[in-house]
Amino acid sequence: MDQHYEFGTPMGRDRPTNDHDVILKARRQLDITGVKQVESFDNEEFLLETVMGFLSVRGQNLHMKNLNVEQGIVSIEGKVYDLIYLDQNQQDKTKGFFGKLFK
Repeated sequence: MDQHYEFGTPMGRDRPTNDHDVILKARRQLDITGVKQVESFDNEEFLLETVMGFLSVRGQNLHMKNLNVEQGIVSIEGKVYDLIYLDQNQQDKTKGFFGKLFK
């Protein structure tokens, strides 16, 4: 019985944990936990701030099926092309030849 309660909240209200899961089903249904905030979204890209960094979801005909801010859960439907974690420390390392040339 490992329950965590948020200080200053009514009894029985669970504190959000730092768990972060990404579940993709048939490239059409994406469930993400550990979401702090939805930064931006449209039908081709979602930018989410998660407990493990920023996550970019790109695809076609994307739409938000479910959003629960208190629990940090986001569900997205549509054709998912890629999931990319954006790490500011890695940006310089991953730049290609032209990215370094035109700094």
